[in-house]
Amino acid sequence: MKLRSQSSDELKEMFNPNRFALARRRRGLKKTELASAIGVSLKSIMKYESGDAPSPETMLRIVEILKFPEEFFFGDDLEEIDASAVSFRSMARMPASRRDEALGQGAMCVLLNQWLVNRFGMPKPVIPNLRLATPEAAAMIVRTEWGLGVQPISNMIHLLESKGVRVFSLSVKAREVDAFSMWKDETPFVMLNVQKSSEHSRFDAAHELAHLVLHRQGAPTGKEAETEANRFASAFLMPDADVLAHIAPNPSISALLKWKKRWKVSLAALNYRLHQLSMTTEYHYRQLCIVISNMGARTNEIDGVARETSLLMAKVLKMLADDGVSRAQVAADLSITSEELDAMMFGLTITALPGGRPNRNVTMPSLRSSLSLVPSPTTK
Repeated sequence: MKLRSQSSDELKEMFNPNRFALARRRRGLKKTELASAIGVSLKSIMKYESGDAPSPETMLRIVEILKFPEEFFFGDDLEEIDASAVSFRSMARMPASRRDEALGQGAMCVLLNQWLVNRFGMPKPVIPNLRLATPEAAAMIVRTEWGLGVQPISNMIHLLESKGVRVFSLSVKAREVDAFSMWKDETPFVMLNVQKSSEHSRFDAAHELAHLVLHRQGAPTGKEAETEANRFASAFLMPDADVLAHIAPNPSISALLKWKKRWKVSLAALNYRLHQLSMTTEYHYRQLCIVISNMGARTNEIDGVARETSLLMAKVLKMLADDGVSRAQVAADLSITSEELDAMMFGLTITALPGGRPNRNVTMPSLRSSLSLVPSPTTK
């Protein structure tokens, strides 16, 4: 399909205002900003989002500015994410454009997930609904149901994926958007900001798991819900029995530097957990907070752990490569760019398996393989 060869009447028949509006929000642009970028009036943008089609010349500018293939704007309606159904952190200081950008990527993740579901046997969700439990009790119930005991969790993303959570990377370059989670058609989603430290992302993953477990019905909300999610994440990553067995009361900063590696958490998170468990006095806790702040560890984690990535996506990409399917082919099937695909998949690339048999003519329906993700010892 070439826009230059399309008449205005043909474009009017094909143009989808739903996708146009979603593409604008995905790029974090206000209507006035997009109007200025493509050289039209604000009124024109409002008309495009209401159903009027742009001219072929303007459509070329839209494709250029919004960085979506022209085919993207001519597909069926995409499911948009309702902000009220999403657990966002720091809503008070999050600009609406950043929220919309994140929700726009969330819609892209739902689209990609449906593509995967249609072609692979994806893990079924096994997320308990514990809305009546305290955060600490819920953390221990989940650990028990998942057979984790009290041992450290080596990889949060692998664990969540093995339990049917769809985990995608979030490319929004804003500190206000740590992560978010949601339920969509009985499927749990977690989006993680890959700009954060690995320790931060691990805590975010546990925090979002808390929302899936505790707040599926939507209550409580706001600061109370965020506090509960933090308590759950802290107890889930650092079980009290394991912490008490390894750390003495009122530990030094050097002891924290040593033991944070066991649970792969930040210095600040470990310090907070110890105070929760009454293992530090108020004075000692405050002093450690000052030391951690002076070390710069609140923004740049000291002696950080390796970044976690998706095991499920890596398996999918290897299976695609073994069938000779390129990243560009997958992106084209979704009517998005390869860069947009990368933004959701932790930057993983399609690499052929040793001994694979490339087949350039493979069709997408041939990929209806059974993908079964079984938790390995590394998830515990």
